[in-house]
Amino acid sequence: MGKSWKNAGKSANAAKKGLIFTKLAREIQVSAKLGGPDPNMNARLRMAIDAAKKQSCPNDTIDRAIKKGAGLLNDGSVIEELTYEGYGPHGVGVIVECQTDNKTRTVSEIRNCFKSNGGNMGESGSVAWMFKSIGLIEATKEGNFDPEEEAIEVGANEVEKEDEGYSFLTDLEAINDVKANLESRGWKVASASPSYHPNTPTELSEEQRKEVEDFLSELDDLDDTHKVHATL
Repeated sequence: MGKSWKNAGKSANAAKKGLIFTKLAREIQVSAKLGGPDPNMNARLRMAIDAAKKQSCPNDTIDRAIKKGAGLLNDGSVIEELTYEGYGPHGVGVIVECQTDNKTRTVSEIRNCFKSNGGNMGESGSVAWMFKSIGLIEATKEGNFDPEEEAIEVGANEVEKEDEGYSFLTDLEAINDVKANLESRGWKVASASPSYHPNTPTELSEEQRKEVEDFLSELDDLDDTHKVHATL
């Protein structure tokens, strides 16, 4: 699974709890902090803003997040990017990427989620060996085309159809070149970032998979969770 695990009802569920705007704003804040507040000069920020607008995130929320990330608005909070690893139900390897202003709260919530679902949160590197680092690009394009041919032309290793658009899997060091090639061929890139792909997916029965997906959904709905990767 090269892309982060996704629950089909994630957006709707998050919106009901007011989480989706918070998570979008955190990505904007982190992006502005790392690459500056100008979306024309900061590709990650530009894509984060586009994603927020797609979900009808208020403009003042977007502007505030940019200012906070750029250090122009200091409310005392600092967003950190943290990664946790562990084994979920039935030995499924899980990597959780978080964005948080309270590391103590986050690690406690992540650990409790693993424990309550029969899993175990481990140390750094405990399940990383089960994955390989890759580049993941999510993009859309109008008109008729052969996605497999497009993947070959832009230098991607694989392409997968999504509910909206396609995911292109690349070697990590090739992600910028593939992104540029896609854009030159008329693709609109929604995101381009490092990701994880399982070396060997965990074999599960239908019942076991349902149990694992419930666990991943619970992880995904935590306030500070940014992305969840699993050996599915």
